[in-house]
Amino acid sequence: MTGDPAGAAPVRLTWAQPEDLIGHELRQAAEDGRDAGPVLRAWTAAGGRPAPARAGASPVPAPPELRALASRLLDELAALPAPTAATEPTTWPSIHATWPPAPDARPSEPPAPEPEHGHAPEPGPAPGPRPEHSHGPGPAPAPVPWTGPGHGPGPGHGHAPGHRRGPRPGPEYRHGSGTGPEPEHGHEPGPAPAPGPRPGPDPGPRPEPPVDPVLRRRLEAGWVGRAVGCVLGKPVEKLPLDAIRALARATGNWPLADWFTARGVPAELLAAHPWNRRSAATCLAENIDGAPEDDDLDHPLLGLLLLRRHGKAFTTADLARLWLDELPAGRTFTAERVAYRNLLLGLEPPGTATHHNPFREWIGALIRADVHGWTNPGDPAAAAEQAYRDATLTHTANGVYAALFAAATIAEAAGGRADVHGALRAGLAVVPPRSRLADAVRFGIRTARDEADFDRVVDRLHACYGHYHWVHALPNTALIAAALTHADGDFTHSVCRAVSGGWDTDSNGATAGSVAGILAGSPDRIPERWTAPLKNRLATTVAGFDGVGFDTLAHLTAQEAARS
Repeated sequence: MTGDPAGAAPVRLTWAQPEDLIGHELRQAAEDGRDAGPVLRAWTAAGGRPAPARAGASPVPAPPELRALASRLLDELAALPAPTAATEPTTWPSIHATWPPAPDARPSEPPAPEPEHGHAPEPGPAPGPRPEHSHGPGPAPAPVPWTGPGHGPGPGHGHAPGHRRGPRPGPEYRHGSGTGPEPEHGHEPGPAPAPGPRPGPDPGPRPEPPVDPVLRRRLEAGWVGRAVGCVLGKPVEKLPLDAIRALARATGNWPLADWFTARGVPAELLAAHPWNRRSAATCLAENIDGAPEDDDLDHPLLGLLLLRRHGKAFTTADLARLWLDELPAGRTFTAERVAYRNLLLGLEPPGTATHHNPFREWIGALIRADVHGWTNPGDPAAAAEQAYRDATLTHTANGVYAALFAAATIAEAAGGRADVHGALRAGLAVVPPRSRLADAVRFGIRTARDEADFDRVVDRLHACYGHYHWVHALPNTALIAAALTHADGDFTHSVCRAVSGGWDTDSNGATAGSVAGILAGSPDRIPERWTAPLKNRLATTVAGFDGVGFDTLAHLTAQEAARS
């Protein structure tokens, strides 16, 4: 052995080192109104750097004394009161208390004071069914047999003690490219597995409920739509907006209407704006061969596995244990990685979401929300409550609200009675109306209605929310709402608008694709240019699911939806 171990350089680890977290927490403090001036001055005077702009770690690790200072300053920031606490509640009863009071009231929008940015709430048109989305498709094909490892039954189903079934809200209303060592979200993709038996966990001895074939096809379209939007957004993840536009325009694909391609793109443009290096080999039109792995698809699989083991009465601790059993730490990012570290330190939820976690209002909980909407079709209140128990492992406030919004929107769409505008209104109805997230969603919806040109919508969103980190929940949720509104239910327009708006492109495309797929009602109603390259095959490191088909996932999801 050579060298002096005591003199070894500090380890550079993404999304976990105090010297990187402190910059993000200072930014979060500015966003929620805490007086962080003394902490900022102490950090900069000691030679501390700002947070990395787009990567998970600064280029060079901090020396031990600076790392120790950052840890102490994180504690000081956590002790500062936040003025937003009055309008952005964090407990379930306090969130639930902001909902419309009448059990069957279907207001045009939850009552709210004048929002923070001065945007008036959207009244919205009265919802009504869209004929093309209000009926089910024909009989579904039988799902491919399930041959993976077994999992024992979880506890009984139904609602957990203390579960509050609130009023049904009315139908109104995560990555890395460039030269960094690790992606923001997403994982190192590999080639999709060859076709073969669809693996997965055996459901165990629990009786399997009958599955509604119409719902199963609708859910399959949701799974496929989520995969399409994710794959579409992966090559341009972490690229600035002008780069996304330039790359698509170079191939005549603007406004965005098809997969990105490197064919025909000038070499100097690719040199200036390289594709996401983790996705260029699997997510361009010329090389898509099944859906490659990504956290935007891994987390719905984990959510499905959670429900199959524990039922809808799962607890946040159940999710934590599932992650420790099934999710490698290296497959977590931002708030999820911090929460995972906190679990290993012995912290319990909700402390896992708050201790040295400056990412607690970012997009991670939103990308886990779909399964809660899919399994509560027509019941956005139940979907939101389920999503809350998931989200609070890692997130607080606006990070949680984004998950509630997505889950409720998808649940309303999955009921088969609402169009996209009604689904968005249902999503907004479960979000505290005076929160910044609600304000952002309202702004996105209204801007999409005001502007015929979606590029103008995106420019206005970036002007209003561009100061947030590109993975923060506010800009991304606003963009999702705007894209879905502007597309008016069309699948291609929904995913392409969500991706073309920048920020967290794969996550936004995935959520928009899930909603639009559900509304389409069947994978047969999604254009073949989107579905054919995916080959009904999803790659993942979630045990038992690698190579699974979307038809099988839809069947399993429909089973969980049918359980009481």
